[in-house]
Amino acid sequence: MARKNNNGKKSRTGVSSFLRGTILTDERITRQFPFVIFLVIMGLLMITNRYRSEKVIREIEVLQDTIDDLRSQSITNAARLMYMSKPSEVAQKVKDAGLVLEEQVRAPRKIVVDKIKKKKKK
Repeated sequence: MARKNNNGKKSRTGVSSFLRGTILTDERITRQFPFVIFLVIMGLLMITNRYRSEKVIREIEVLQDTIDDLRSQSITNAARLMYMSKPSEVAQKVKDAGLVLEEQVRAPRKIVVDKIKKKKKK
């Protein structure tokens, strides 16, 4: 990259100018500083977004494990409740508790009440 200075000499931007630091004073490079700063900010935003999304993914995995544990506990408790609410188990629990309750032998009957006609008052 050869370029002429104001006094007519060619100046080269290369590794030596980069190492000496004179590349930062070159007009072509200084015009690109806003774009370079923009790229650095975008890179930092991408890194921050990546870390944040990985953190959320780890939290989701922990919550999924918790949900699975709670679901299995719920199924176990539902099965226990179904077993405990069987009529034979209820009768055994009443007997063990020493209550004076007896199991009904007859099926329940429906009670039917006839409607009584009300007399009209004059």
